[in-house]
Amino acid sequence: MILEYNLQFFAKEGQGGEKTEPATEKKLQDARKEGQVAKSREIGNGLGLLALFLVLKFWVGNMGVQLLSMFSNVYNRIPETVTFWHGFMPTNDIRIVFQDMMLNIIIIILPILLVGFVIAFVSDVAQVGWKPTGKPMQPKLSKINPLSGFKKIFSVNALVELVKSLAKIGLILYICYGYLEDKWELLYVLYNMPLLQALQLAAETVTDLGIRIAAVYMIIALADYVYQRVKFSNDMKMTKQEIKEEYKQQDGDPQIKGKIRQRMREVSQRRMMQELPKADVVITNPTHYAVAIKYAPEEADAPIVVAKGEEYLAARIKEVAKENNIEIVENKPLARMLYANVDVGQAVPPELYQAVAEVLAFVYHLQGKI
Repeated sequence: MILEYNLQFFAKEGQGGEKTEPATEKKLQDARKEGQVAKSREIGNGLGLLALFLVLKFWVGNMGVQLLSMFSNVYNRIPETVTFWHGFMPTNDIRIVFQDMMLNIIIIILPILLVGFVIAFVSDVAQVGWKPTGKPMQPKLSKINPLSGFKKIFSVNALVELVKSLAKIGLILYICYGYLEDKWELLYVLYNMPLLQALQLAAETVTDLGIRIAAVYMIIALADYVYQRVKFSNDMKMTKQEIKEEYKQQDGDPQIKGKIRQRMREVSQRRMMQELPKADVVITNPTHYAVAIKYAPEEADAPIVVAKGEEYLAARIKEVAKENNIEIVENKPLARMLYANVDVGQAVPPELYQAVAEVLAFVYHLQGKI
């Protein structure tokens, strides 16, 4: 009994074999259109976190002053007749006070929001360039496929994310403990300090700690960026069969292109053979090459090559020349030079004028034209 088998089943990565070839430019462009790029979210998170605490470091004092001023204004606008137990404040006044308070809060936190937006934007553009696409937001059934979800949960990428998360938690705890170890006593007496002094100490502690955490976080982010680029490069690799298929799609099937070129040559040869009877002379090698020359002073200043060929085509040119009583002259070096350097329809170059003129003079003399 003969068993049929397909060796392709033994190949890695399915049809086409193992993905060992670097991705082509077209595949990278297509992946970019789909929103697939080598980007680390940790870079944006780390830079955003660092920028946030740096802004707080220099802006927190001003924030405290503005917040205290805002609360003072709010309390000053409450009528003296309003108490906790009785009295009332007009609804319109409450709405105005609330609107003013929200506006002041937005103005206070606006610099932080702007810095965060700019940092996130710049970090993304620096990693992948500026080419927005909305395709990642388009709904796809594959995104809600349970099998795809399980594959993502139990994958190398999920394991890396888990390790990365544990590393971040561990580093944050270590940094917090190391920084706060010498500050516990100060933190315990915060309630005994004046309000502004306590707020200043708490803000300074939080911002300094945050800057340290963000700086260490950037180390993780840089490592993740390198990992994401390597992972993306490996994910984008192609099999040799995929590259061949892409080449066919871009440039056409080589077999079809060969047939097209063959037909174009046939058409060109038919057109050339139709012009051949107008030639004055055919210069031969004598068996390898044949070049037909026509000289019409009223049409061109120099002789024109109307046909040329080698081997079988050269023999065919000589047959047509005999049928039309065109003189055939043997001149091996001139035939080779004309065949190699002058295309059909082009004029003879100046450096060959003398040699071609001698052949034409010989032909015209045989024909009694001169």
